[in-house]
Amino acid sequence: MDARDVQAKRDGQAERIVPHDGPLGDAHASVEHAGDAHAADAHISALRAVSAPSRVAEPAEGITAEELALATRNHGLPLEALRYEVTPPGLHYVLTHYDIPTVDAAGADDWTLTVRGRVRTQLSLDMTTLRSFPAVTHRVTMECAGNGRARLTPRPVSQPWLVEAVGTADWTGVPLRTLLAEAEVEPDAVEAVFTGADHGVERGVEQDYQRSLPLSDATADDPEVLVAYEMNGAPLPPQHGHPVRLVVPGWYGMAHVKWLRDIALTSTPFTGFQQTVAYRYRRSADNADDPGEPVTRIAPRALMIPPGFPDFMSRTRVVRPGPVQLEGRAWSGHAPVTKVQVSTDDGDTWTEAALEDGPGGHDGLEGSAWVWRSWRTTWEATPGTHVLTARATDAAGHTQPLDQPWNRGGFGNNLVQRIPVICLPRGD
Repeated sequence: MDARDVQAKRDGQAERIVPHDGPLGDAHASVEHAGDAHAADAHISALRAVSAPSRVAEPAEGITAEELALATRNHGLPLEALRYEVTPPGLHYVLTHYDIPTVDAAGADDWTLTVRGRVRTQLSLDMTTLRSFPAVTHRVTMECAGNGRARLTPRPVSQPWLVEAVGTADWTGVPLRTLLAEAEVEPDAVEAVFTGADHGVERGVEQDYQRSLPLSDATADDPEVLVAYEMNGAPLPPQHGHPVRLVVPGWYGMAHVKWLRDIALTSTPFTGFQQTVAYRYRRSADNADDPGEPVTRIAPRALMIPPGFPDFMSRTRVVRPGPVQLEGRAWSGHAPVTKVQVSTDDGDTWTEAALEDGPGGHDGLEGSAWVWRSWRTTWEATPGTHVLTARATDAAGHTQPLDQPWNRGGFGNNLVQRIPVICLPRGD
């Protein structure tokens, strides 16, 4: 029984969230509702023919053409852009599972977000109504759960992130708990399931992109989940979920459902693909049936702005002898970062860097405990080859590892960043 069979079995045993009607949704539903086992088998077989199962790369296998195609669609933050406290939308990392839905100005005016399921009052909110609720702005650092995947050995074959899948933005919208209070959630509700407008197939499973949150997280006041319609003071760009998306401070990016169109409260845990199959920490390379642990909050990470200037191909940095300022950002989804240490000899020795701003001290914005902190120190560079690295520790005691935390999906790899640097000889 592979992951797709496990998921099919789970879908048959637990409460299922049916996607909104649409051309593909209707076709899929007609097979299910007709109870035609032969047609259903043919449908699944056809999808599996074009959608490969997950795998781990062979020891000598390089980046595949499929991974390269993913890398051209999904871009990361240029590390020099860590200098921006708030990331410009075009530099913020992007990960889209399927196609970016086309929503023009007229489509945005007609967009409807529904709140349904285990609620006393079902809601159907157009953008004008959504904007009529009191708005808040949260500054949030967001990171892809697969950040660091391409640095793992053996390498899980998927989007080949190095360390650049991160960004920080000011998100404006309505607190999710405000909308759930308006809908009056029933006492037996345990989760909120979020459905986006993006539709595709993954490991043989046709689906709308869906994720859930426990009701306690969905209604929390810190961190406060946001139904957002603006990024950095402007309408969401298409790649960032226009016209409305979810923002879940402290959680990896898979929880921040884009192009949000439906919120369903359920009385049983959600068992959709992205929840129980895709985003799991599975420590075994061989046991495909290992259920693993769910991917949730962001592990601590410090990133350094590469100093000096780069070689075009290798990105090896070049500096001149003398004082060199080292600086960067650090964050965690468990608790605020309280310490950053820097090494200039590949981890043999460490010195503590200065943290430049306190947790929650960013322009008085709500939710700013869940944003990166800047750090800096000075290095006296000497001629020769050096490897620079930094590591973060948060208030809950989590520290970045010096050895890779391997798992089959390549999630949460917060292994320390290493930057090779060549310091030029001293001049006359």
